[in-house]
Amino acid sequence: MIRRLACVLALLLPALTVRAAEPPAGMSWQGHFEQGGMITGSVVPGTVLRLGERLVPVADDGHFVFGFNRDEAAQLPLEVRQPDGQQILVTLQIAKRDYDIQRIEGLPPKQVTPPAEVLDRIRRENAQIEAVREHVSPRTDFLQGWIWPAKGPISGIYGSQRILNGQPRQPHYGVDIAAPAGTPVVATTDGTVVLAEPDLYYTGGTVIIDHGLGVTAAYLHMQTVTVKAGQRVKQGEMIGAVGATGRATGAHLDWRVNWFDVRIDPQLLLPPHE
Repeated sequence: MIRRLACVLALLLPALTVRAAEPPAGMSWQGHFEQGGMITGSVVPGTVLRLGERLVPVADDGHFVFGFNRDEAAQLPLEVRQPDGQQILVTLQIAKRDYDIQRIEGLPPKQVTPPAEVLDRIRRENAQIEAVREHVSPRTDFLQGWIWPAKGPISGIYGSQRILNGQPRQPHYGVDIAAPAGTPVVATTDGTVVLAEPDLYYTGGTVIIDHGLGVTAAYLHMQTVTVKAGQRVKQGEMIGAVGATGRATGAHLDWRVNWFDVRIDPQLLLPPHE
């Protein structure tokens, strides 16, 4: 359906192909036009945006946000329907990235595939996480900017992937910060806690914070969780402590950012790591 719509628009309207630095008239944006990047910007209030097959929420004041997956295609269509009815089809150019791939052989099977008796639990927890990530709140807390959630060396980066005993695992979608258990974890920007669980199977102590218009941040493997669902938090406010809970081999914080189900590279949002 979306593909047919794009073809009709291309016949009726002049298709506008732009570089990242050249948004159409009446629109501004900034961010990283690359795999794992996130774009924020503004349009005339009342404008309707559609990125690929997803409707992009637009705040009442015209602000918007969207992002690109780890393996996003080189080109992505953005449909812009302005309040006066004019429609523009923009072709976004998305830069490709290279990722670190590691192959590890000879592991015991239980370290590669979870036992059958926990599969129902994993499905329930995954459904719970998916539900909070699909929620759309009208806030635009993400415009405040971001800070690091904990202090410590980086031990894992976005996009890396392991192949265990010949079986590809899920790529790593966050940034890992190695720190002693008990190290404070703080909210990276203002938001509302939408999930606070002390013991999920994969991620252990887990907090997810909603930052508005589909943007959420997740804090994983925490030793303690000190906030509750529904609680408003401010940037820099403590929400828990670093741990090694869930499927973790050592104390660290795994911090992730999503736009709905799109996985964003958190390091593209952050100031340089000290």
